[in-house]
Amino acid sequence: MAKIDGIATKISGKVGDLLFLQTKNGTVVYEAPSKKKTPRRSEQQMSTRTQWANLGATYMLFDGTLKRGFESRPTNMSVYNAFVQANLGVVKVYITKAMRLNGGCVLAPYQITRGSLPSITMALGQNGVLVSGLSLGGLEITATTTVGEFSQAIIANNAGWLVGDQLTFFLGRQTLDPVTSIPRATLTPNKVVLDAVDETPLWSIADASGFSSVQGSTVQGSGFYLGMNAVLLAGAAAWVHSREADGGLKVSTQFFYVENAALASYQTSAALIASANSYGGINTSEVYLQPMVANNPNVPSTGSGQVNGGGTGTGSTDTGNNGTTGGNSGNTGSVTPSTGGSGQAQTVTAPSFSGETQFEESTQVTISGPTGAVIHYTVDGSTPTAESAVYSEPLTFTETTTLKAIAVNDGQSSAVTSRTYTKGSGSGAGGQD
Repeated sequence: MAKIDGIATKISGKVGDLLFLQTKNGTVVYEAPSKKKTPRRSEQQMSTRTQWANLGATYMLFDGTLKRGFESRPTNMSVYNAFVQANLGVVKVYITKAMRLNGGCVLAPYQITRGSLPSITMALGQNGVLVSGLSLGGLEITATTTVGEFSQAIIANNAGWLVGDQLTFFLGRQTLDPVTSIPRATLTPNKVVLDAVDETPLWSIADASGFSSVQGSTVQGSGFYLGMNAVLLAGAAAWVHSREADGGLKVSTQFFYVENAALASYQTSAALIASANSYGGINTSEVYLQPMVANNPNVPSTGSGQVNGGGTGTGSTDTGNNGTTGGNSGNTGSVTPSTGGSGQAQTVTAPSFSGETQFEESTQVTISGPTGAVIHYTVDGSTPTAESAVYSEPLTFTETTTLKAIAVNDGQSSAVTSRTYTKGSGSGAGGQD
């Protein structure tokens, strides 16, 4: 700190890293205190954030070929969001920010399409070659096999296939950059449109890697089946059935079949920490910690405003009966809705749901859930479903908003949690849930 004279005596406020303060004795200047930087995201948020990098990198591999790969999605949901929704929290893969910015990608057993056509099964056949469940009957594919012969075999030996249907084979290859050690991946699609009279050689339009015949096993039965022409090493593969129909494109629901030794190393706790640190680290301050009732780590203590599912539903849609206990929760609280089935509860954590509270414009609302669950939310008052927006970042409200959310895990949705936020001042008082 110093006292100065001259032109600087006219300055007040902050200039660079210096603070100028006018006093009766003159201008006092001192160095501005440094602010301790604290990572912004909680462990739950960062666990979600770190999955996005590899999901985005994998989606980019398809280069637009998935643009119609998800049937019946809401008109306001992009295919990319549908792809993320299908895989976020289901297959967890963590790569660092540097890896992502330098083209890194790890092939994983993601869901790549979702639709109403029957799925094409895949399994390892004799000699470890990947084989589909599509029977070719007595057709053994050779260099002289035509598209017409192939089409006839598929249609005659597999129920539900029609002339004009499309069969696409995606083949992914995993590599490791020898200089940077960054995992990289490539993806090659091949397609055949079934035409019973097309005399074009099959392998002139589709690569033999995914359009070869494999002798059936004792499980599959006699004859030939569509398969790969070599063992799948360090890669991923999938066949997809699609059909142009009234109302749009119909597709089969398919997942990548993966043989990738590198995958496991990007699914560890160490990989999560490395990825989290590359995005700023995990905030371990107590603002993200919830006190727990002794001997029951699943139930927040008094004052968190909880709703405990007390039902014992036996069906997939039975949510049971919810009992209620309440308390003043301020800006942190939780809702534990019943999910049906065995009546097991899951948690959606946020500013206490139910009722009404006030907020400041800078307030960020955080929603989190149990491991493996995907949180879907709406802010327009509508009821959230598994097709609603996927939560990934804190929400900031600037006007009166009704926030509703559900947790989806293994295809089951929790009860809807809801709270209305009205613009005001202060931290707000929690309502009774």
